[in-house]
Amino acid sequence: MIENRKYVIITASDVSSVDFNQVSETSADTLRYNNDKTKTFVKFTGETPSFLNGKTQYNHSEMSTELSKAEWQGDED
Repeated sequence: MIENRKYVIITASDVSSVDFNQVSETSADTLRYNNDKTKTFVKFTGETPSFLNGKTQYNHSEMSTELSKAEWQGDED
């Protein structure tokens, strides 16, 4: 359910620490990056995965606002 989903923006260098068994994305290849490829995000439901502890979490509405910013907009290849 979208209302229970949480989102966390991470740096590209943090991707190697993501346990894809604990988030909705299936691999590094399925992540959406910002325009300069320095940030991406993961989503999850339930308990916060340990590798995301201490990072800012967003709800669906907050994440939609973040993704509407210029750094996330642009030409999709």
